[in-house]
Amino acid sequence: MKRLKLGSRGSKLALWQADFVASQLSRIVPDLNVEVKVIKTKGDKILDVALSRIGDKGLFTREIEKELLDGSIDMAIHSMKDLPSQLSSGLCIAAVLERENPGDVLISRQDYKFYELPEGAVIGTSSLRRISQIRALRPDINLVDMRGNVETRINKMYEQELDGVVLAYAGVKRLGFEDKISDFLPHEVILPAVGQGAIAVEVREGDGANLELARSINHEPTDWATRTERSFLRVLEGGCQVPIGCYAEVKGNTIIIEGLVASLDGRQVFRGSIQGICQEADLIGQQLAHDLLKKGAASVLAEIREAGE
Repeated sequence: MKRLKLGSRGSKLALWQADFVASQLSRIVPDLNVEVKVIKTKGDKILDVALSRIGDKGLFTREIEKELLDGSIDMAIHSMKDLPSQLSSGLCIAAVLERENPGDVLISRQDYKFYELPEGAVIGTSSLRRISQIRALRPDINLVDMRGNVETRINKMYEQELDGVVLAYAGVKRLGFEDKISDFLPHEVILPAVGQGAIAVEVREGDGANLELARSINHEPTDWATRTERSFLRVLEGGCQVPIGCYAEVKGNTIIIEGLVASLDGRQVFRGSIQGICQEADLIGQQLAHDLLKKGAASVLAEIREAGE
């Protein structure tokens, strides 16, 4: 019997994802004995500060990667959107599972649709990506910082009597809160985060057996799409501190990618879209990033980084 130890954060969503990966691997190797080790990350420990103010990449991944590198675990399971665009040396993404709908949703106490929210409505989110895009469309909306897992943020909405919260659909669905969704926010309203809705399996480079095992559950279209998105992010050097949205979709052998960089106040939004063949995924993402930088995104990013120093 082969034993396999997966490393994961301890939230309900993270453990759902780890258990799902374990179930997929067990379908390939029926006598596989999978153990999930819970690892607490810096992002899990600092709950009273907005992610954008912590200013640290790998907030939800670094401690897990450390245990992967030292051999304490065999595979690391991540929400793809949590992974920095540059992985720790010696590690690689061995598999990306089929993506859930990557969009965002509005959960509202009064069941408002986004454009039905009353003037001055109060919405909870700590994501600069969401804040900037909401401000661009609805500058009248008041946005308050909100950290925590999916269930915590929904509960805070009721406790603080907010008009709503914006969350990723994937997490809401996976945890069984679909009945609370008031509105699905299309990409024209809020473009998702890079990798949103996808689960990544990280393995040590050179670990042939586990690389091969992980690759057996890889979903190629999602792999191509997220690879394109991550190359876009890598050029822009984005993280939680920068309002960047991106979504790539694979149709046949073609990748169509849409990306966005916005100012914090939502007054400047640089958006673009290009397409190309899957085999040039990295180049396509890079090209779109350079296109947006030339349009004016470079000055916006410089201002945001200068303000954060």
